[in-house]
Amino acid sequence: MSLKTGIRFSESAVADMNNILAYYEEQGVPATGQRLVAEIVAYIETLAHHPDIGRIVSEFNVTNLRELIHPPFRIVYRCDANKIRIIRVWRSESVN
Repeated sequence: MSLKTGIRFSESAVADMNNILAYYEEQGVPATGQRLVAEIVAYIETLAHHPDIGRIVSEFNVTNLRELIHPPFRIVYRCDANKIRIIRVWRSESVN
């Protein structure tokens, strides 16, 4: 295990999380969206000390491209020497 110096969010990941908030706002349950985003961020924060807990993304089979599953979401991230970059936060159901 190597300690990473930082976690960064790509613009697409930030947009994904904003879309999650907007979706639940439109559904009339904004607290649910806020809870889910908070849970996702908390899960992502564990990567600072455990960067390899995610499984390798099967579509690409690249060792530093990994994903965490937090139902119903899939968190795709890139794990490099000194940083972790969150790439996307997608709904799991849309993945084949």
